[in-house]
Amino acid sequence: MRNFFDIRRSFFRAFCAGVLLMSSLFVLSLPVFALTLEEILEGVERRYSGSGFSARFFQISTLKAMQMTESASGRLYVKHPGKMRWEYEAPEKQVIITDGKKLWIYRPEDSQVMVGKAPVFFGEGKGAGFLSDIRRIRKNFQLSLQPEGEKSRYVIKLIPKKKTYDLAAVYLSILPDTFDVAQVITQNDYGDETRIGLSDFSYDQKLPDSLFEFQIPEGVDIVQMDE
Repeated sequence: MRNFFDIRRSFFRAFCAGVLLMSSLFVLSLPVFALTLEEILEGVERRYSGSGFSARFFQISTLKAMQMTESASGRLYVKHPGKMRWEYEAPEKQVIITDGKKLWIYRPEDSQVMVGKAPVFFGEGKGAGFLSDIRRIRKNFQLSLQPEGEKSRYVIKLIPKKKTYDLAAVYLSILPDTFDVAQVITQNDYGDETRIGLSDFSYDQKLPDSLFEFQIPEGVDIVQMDE
């Protein structure tokens, strides 16, 4: 038969274990704000300081006025500075390529390639263009760390210094252990929104310049987007 002191000892151990468990749960439930905005930016800049990277992407685009939502996925290749290649695999194949100056959008099923100038479509942070030169974040945006961000991520709000109707705000979700940009949300003045989730990163890749050039196939329709 257990005596009184054994019972008290067991109760005390159980009580301490409960306190430790509750403390751990409390810490895990706190938002991740151990770092300042400047420290987070420095971590992101170090992460993307290499010559290039690639990642899987999943994109959800919402047009508010038309109440339309579309999703797409594929692989992204980036080479600093200014070069990007978005290879869409679903729901249909298409590729968006820029060498930092020119832009090509090729849709094999439509036998069509659209040609334009990269700054028109990726300039000032549009189209997540700052991923090709992460230093643009400081240069082109007013930045603030969002206290209501996700518990497992830092969320930075970007407001463009140069106001445009097609880019009102950008939100970056950043993983605290790696400083990967896990999600980019862009919004315009019309309430439209594009969410791009990024995963399966591969950094410091020696990507050839030819990956960011496009040879127009014979027989396809060519549409000049700048005209």
